[in-house]
Amino acid sequence: SIKKGTLELLSLLSVFLLSSLRPSSPLHPFLLKCLTLCWLPLGCGSEPDSLCPTGAWGVGWAHAGFSLETLPVGAGSIRVSLTHLALPASTGLRQLSSPRYKFNFIADVVEKIAPAVVHIELFLRHPLFGRNVPLSSGSGFIMSEAGLIITNAHVVSSNNAASGRQQLKVQLQNGDSYEATIKDIDKKSDIATIKIHPKKKLPVLLLGHSADLRPGEFVVAIGSPFALQNTVTTGIVSTAQREGRELGLRDSDMDYIQTDAIINYGNSGGPLVNLDGEVIGINTLKVTAGISFAIPSDRITQFLTEFQDKQIKDWKKRFIGIRMRTITPSLVDELKASNPDFPEVSSGIYVQEVAPNSPSQRGGIQDGDIIVKVNGRPLVDSSELQEAVLTESPLLLEVRRGNDDLLFSIAPEVVM
Repeated sequence: SIKKGTLELLSLLSVFLLSSLRPSSPLHPFLLKCLTLCWLPLGCGSEPDSLCPTGAWGVGWAHAGFSLETLPVGAGSIRVSLTHLALPASTGLRQLSSPRYKFNFIADVVEKIAPAVVHIELFLRHPLFGRNVPLSSGSGFIMSEAGLIITNAHVVSSNNAASGRQQLKVQLQNGDSYEATIKDIDKKSDIATIKIHPKKKLPVLLLGHSADLRPGEFVVAIGSPFALQNTVTTGIVSTAQREGRELGLRDSDMDYIQTDAIINYGNSGGPLVNLDGEVIGINTLKVTAGISFAIPSDRITQFLTEFQDKQIKDWKKRFIGIRMRTITPSLVDELKASNPDFPEVSSGIYVQEVAPNSPSQRGGIQDGDIIVKVNGRPLVDSSELQEAVLTESPLLLEVRRGNDDLLFSIAPEVVM
């Protein structure tokens, strides 16, 4: 009938009006115990005696605290009777005032750092059977967007006397796997850097200052014990400086961080972080349950500085003759402001200046070129090109110039 069709239409309209006219009220989609609807010009009669009389609708938007609403519509008005049915809060809506969300600071730290933690496996390629034989596994964390990873030296090296080619495999949190190479290693301090070549920029962790650590501070350890990736344990700093000699390491000159966070086989090389999400150590040694040790972040910083100084010395010996900048969104915006035709790129190396009579100039590289690949590998950071200059020759550079993709072969020169 016309009356029934009108009521059906108005019921839907009333639900919409209730949800839109009161946006600040707590509206939740629940099953209503009752919603009674009538249009005044058609007659409403007396208040319903039962919870859901004939014509009542049982599904809509429940408005907490409402029992009766009259909303004007044209020449008449809609009367809506809501009987609220108490149901648990929606699981999809966070109750920010609850202790679960106010005090779960450990979960906040883990959510922040987990994407930059990796699982590392060392294999031996068997020369006869052609299969990979596992030698060791552990964890690590990403230090640069271009794929530089920090870990323990004992995770990426083996004293196994078997012949064959050793191979490093790194798995990211998202499941992507890469073959890695060792960049620098110090077996005495048990620190190593390895390098992968990702196709896009990676999440990174920042180093904190271990000298600021205090006994009793909360810490979080994350890694891949027994190949169970991104396993989290928590604890406190038991001692900020425990001498290596106290642990029976006679030749050690290092003071370790002692923690009661549980560290097992496979956690080695993973980060120990503070509540700010900063790395304050590398998990490296377990004595017994509740007594574990980490290499302090200040020692990691020292290792990285020495490695960088060595690279700079080597870089001065080999050169291709360009000044360069890593492509970033801010650099692209800056360059497009002066040149609207600047190509659409998201990664690569911008050639700011080519030195006269240099290998790059003789090879055809020009100011303003964008080097996107070296020897077939995508470039994400300028350090990757520097590394290639030190270790490879010639260099096959893929260059974006305007809308053209060009290839140039450049041979680095050695400066005596």
